[in-house]
Amino acid sequence: MANKPKGKKGKGPRVIIHLECQTCRKSDQPGVSRYSKTKNKKTMPDRLSLSKYCRFERKHTPHKEIK
Repeated sequence: MANKPKGKKGKGPRVIIHLECQTCRKSDQPGVSRYSKTKNKKTMPDRLSLSKYCRFERKHTPHKEIK
């Protein structure tokens, strides 16, 4: 196999997004669980919402996309 050039990826429809725990955000406790993920803007133009593990709540909670 030929070596692939190392460097920046080309610009495309994939962007990095951040997911934030909704239950931590509503409560007054310190700390908010955040995840980063990539998504394709062409196929998923709406805001993403996934169930992810929150280490502060110690359970799976809804995480929504933030800016």
